[in-house]
Amino acid sequence: MKRWFAKSLKRKLSLLILFAVVLPLLSMGIVSYQIATSVTEDKAKQAGMNTLKQMTDKLDFVIQDVENMSIFLIGQRDIQAYLNSKEGDVNSYSQIVGTLWNLSYSKKYILNITITPSNSNPVLFTTTITNSGLQPLLQQYESVYNSATKWWSPLYEIQTSDGPKKVISLVRPIRDVSTFKTLGTLTVSLDQAEIERYLTDAGWESSGFVLLLDQYNRIIAGGDPSWLARTFAEIFPNLGKLERTSGVLNVENMEQPHTVLYNQIPRLGWTLIGFIPTEIYQKQNGYVLTVTAVTIVVALLLAMGLVLYFLQWVTKPLTKLTKYLKDLNPEETIPTYEVKSVDEVGLLVHSYNKLSERISRLKDQVQLNEAMKKEADILALQAQINPHFLYNTLSSIHWIALMNKDRQIADMVGALSDFLRFSLNKGEEFCSVQQEISHAQNYAYIQAIRFPDQFEIEFFMDPKMVQTSMLKLLLQPLIENSLIHGIQKKKAKGHIYVHGELRDNQMKFVVEDTGIGMEEAKLRDIQGQVMQANHQLGVRNETVKDLKTVVTSYGLINVHRRLLLHYGAGSGLVVESTLGVGTRISFSIPLEKGEIGQ
Repeated sequence: MKRWFAKSLKRKLSLLILFAVVLPLLSMGIVSYQIATSVTEDKAKQAGMNTLKQMTDKLDFVIQDVENMSIFLIGQRDIQAYLNSKEGDVNSYSQIVGTLWNLSYSKKYILNITITPSNSNPVLFTTTITNSGLQPLLQQYESVYNSATKWWSPLYEIQTSDGPKKVISLVRPIRDVSTFKTLGTLTVSLDQAEIERYLTDAGWESSGFVLLLDQYNRIIAGGDPSWLARTFAEIFPNLGKLERTSGVLNVENMEQPHTVLYNQIPRLGWTLIGFIPTEIYQKQNGYVLTVTAVTIVVALLLAMGLVLYFLQWVTKPLTKLTKYLKDLNPEETIPTYEVKSVDEVGLLVHSYNKLSERISRLKDQVQLNEAMKKEADILALQAQINPHFLYNTLSSIHWIALMNKDRQIADMVGALSDFLRFSLNKGEEFCSVQQEISHAQNYAYIQAIRFPDQFEIEFFMDPKMVQTSMLKLLLQPLIENSLIHGIQKKKAKGHIYVHGELRDNQMKFVVEDTGIGMEEAKLRDIQGQVMQANHQLGVRNETVKDLKTVVTSYGLINVHRRLLLHYGAGSGLVVESTLGVGTRISFSIPLEKGEIGQ
């Protein structure tokens, strides 16, 4: 190691910078970051706890207001008289309902007030309820309800004339003020949606959430709507039991780390629990971290700039030559380097220039030889497979089969002739939709003769688009993929459906089969190859950055690349598959205005 440093002045100076400047500055940055993180976290927790206490005070006020109102209603003279009378007075009934409705209307959080007489008098209520889930709860919590002067129910649902509503109700018996005989039951129902609004309007962190638990640790507001009425332990089994009336927990065993704050409402035993993602602390540390980082970077750049100035002055010729050699691209012309000195470095650069000129000449010669070789191979191949010779030969076979009355061979040869004629097509890249469909049908016909009773294929095309131009040879590879990888591996007879329709100024094509489908790993592999093709062709997709995928589905990827090259990013293949059900491959071709039917 010592000899390795001794051979390079640049390495010595780099090591000096590392120990003299970088390490102290990095140490200072780490300490500053830890201090900022601790301070910001404490402030966030304090702010969160203050918010929870404000929510607690608001909910406690609502609870106290409802309980005070219930005491007022129990002792109200008209209500006492109505419940004591054997026959309900219509005027008294209307007057009491009006009083109840005024109380309910003046408080948004009250959804309904119901007075149920013990005798046969009509029930008094402010909202028409067609079905209530309260009665099963009263039976379930009968022992608790009968032993208390008032009882708050868990969350349940009622059916009203305005639709289903979720409520929490205060239920308490109404007794005669003189004899203490039970005259009926008072039920005051709080609107769960209004309680939910108290939580959402409290100014909690947007990426976090707040839950409200009842005395039975069931969720009555906040969080995901599917959590309502479920126990807290069921949703968050790893948090354990909250022992104290308030506190702070740091939880690492969730999908992402969270700080959990909780505060209990003493009057009922309800609990507010707030969740704050710890990543918020890092975002809030931005200002302090930015100032620290800028200070460190400025000091580091200043120190390194002074040292590197002298380092560059000494080693500039060798550094430039090294850069030329390091960034050398065999596909490009090798650059030359200007010689500014006659010392050892100058002689080395002069030798490099002579070598680069020699390599350039040899590369040009090799490229010329390779081009001539490829041209000769292509000419030889064209001579072997002359299209006219091939068509004439197939035509002869077709007529011989007809003369021998072998209709199936004649049709198969005819289909093959049309198939090859369309594939070559004088080098044309585009065709009409009708020609593309005919080409696919010829291929399907040949395969149906080769593999009788193994599959059926159906084509459904919008008549408005059959004369529209499209890139050729797109459907046949997809049908071939469905046949080889889906249908032929299935024991039973399969089906292939080819759809084409106009949608939103686009032609959308779908090739769908009822083959064996793909396993999840295979589907992900093919989708990864499609994403890799997007990346290689310059389609912006951050998820495929530095992705290295081995191409196995050459036919699909070739079609996908051709679509991207001719029609852009929105036209590539979309591959969907379900194991044991089949595979669906689709793509879209954008149309210019007025292009249909051209």
